[in-house]
Amino acid sequence: MSEQSLTDTIPDERDEIHAPESVRKPVLAIAGATGFIGRWFIHNYADRYKIIALSRGEAENGSDSPAEWRKVNLYSLSSTSDALRGADYALYLVHSMAPSTRLNQGSFEDTDLLLADNFARAAEEQNLKQIVFIGGILPKETSSFSTHLRSRYETEQMLSSGSTPLTAIRASIIIGTGGSSFAIVKKLTDRLPVMACPKWCESPSQPIAIRDMLKIIDRTLGNETLYGKAAEVGAPKVYSYMDLLKITSRKSGKKRLIFSVPFFTLGFSKLWVGLFSDSSTTFVSPLIESLRHDMRVDEAKNPFSDMEFTPIETAVADALTEEVPPLPRRIYADSAKNTVRSVQRLPNPGGKTAAWVARVYPDWLSKKFAFFLTAKKEKHLVRFRLPGITLLELSFVEERSDAKRQLFYITGGLLAKRVDYGWLEFRSVLENRHIIAAIHEFVPRLPWFLYRLSQAAIHLVVMASFGKFLNKQK
Repeated sequence: MSEQSLTDTIPDERDEIHAPESVRKPVLAIAGATGFIGRWFIHNYADRYKIIALSRGEAENGSDSPAEWRKVNLYSLSSTSDALRGADYALYLVHSMAPSTRLNQGSFEDTDLLLADNFARAAEEQNLKQIVFIGGILPKETSSFSTHLRSRYETEQMLSSGSTPLTAIRASIIIGTGGSSFAIVKKLTDRLPVMACPKWCESPSQPIAIRDMLKIIDRTLGNETLYGKAAEVGAPKVYSYMDLLKITSRKSGKKRLIFSVPFFTLGFSKLWVGLFSDSSTTFVSPLIESLRHDMRVDEAKNPFSDMEFTPIETAVADALTEEVPPLPRRIYADSAKNTVRSVQRLPNPGGKTAAWVARVYPDWLSKKFAFFLTAKKEKHLVRFRLPGITLLELSFVEERSDAKRQLFYITGGLLAKRVDYGWLEFRSVLENRHIIAAIHEFVPRLPWFLYRLSQAAIHLVVMASFGKFLNKQK
């Protein structure tokens, strides 16, 4: 049994993967291949690389995609490791803004941290030569990071935590068809004849055309001089977000009155951008928080200054006329209707390992709720019980666990509707500064509305209380 399922399989590698390196293309796995950068990279560079595109769905037979599409559950370490089999390099483009289960308890930044840990571990298991990660330019003062940029930096740290060398490419706004930031710009200029822009729209940045970003990725892959380093990239000319609005309106042939006002709060900005761009505030908020920063490139960290960059006006004109490369039709396996994922980051000032936390948690739970709940440990089983009733049974998976990660399958109990799927895990991350407690693909037995009001809410209360306990373990 794996973290994912008993029946899931990964397609066999093609013979080309096993050919001697001197006579074959480099094999590149792209995590986040269905997104903006992934689709354009496949479209433009499939002749230079044998590309393994990772997706939650399998491509239909007969697909004419130039990439090999492999099904993967990035929340599962075993599935991720299998999907990377045969790859030389990996391009990591994952950002967990969209939920993958009916109920997602946890922030995108905590989920991104867990996914990056999985990927770093899987890359190490498969002996990859390099991971390339696309993040954002960081403010010079670390204390002023927005939530979004802090998450991107933590993802970078997590991806570099294994033995696989990481190259982080930090970029400002990437201009191209299909890009989320440019899509917002286009919708605003399409719909608003007058735009009174808040002050954050004047923050300086160095946008870059998607075609130039793809060239930089190509020059980075396999470039050993960039292993273990972070690069900042952008076109030479400095623009503000308001400049991009003006350029886009001009290239669209629309007359727009665009000016700056000092009195819009950040919260109000999120509301109006979300409203007029048809984007949820959950999606828009972290992007806007990042745009208030100075996003200019530190030229001392730019190894690509010798490139000839596409003028931003040309990049905008291209983005307005080009169509994003199509995706192959994919087949998604049927899954349980009511699935739950809960990813909680807990403080760990004492630097405890995941093994210590997994050992202590049942004892803490029994003491904390001794008046009605017990947690009994028996060999590789942990049972959470009321008098005469097993609420949940967990089976410890020793061969897939280590000091920094403890894995338990959900194998029984009154509260679990499905016991051949789903798992709980504890991880110590970011040099043991935090503990991630996560439940994946859990299918509750309780009716959904009752589960939401009772078991789901209680779980968050219990995790918050356990976090307070861990915070005292110094």
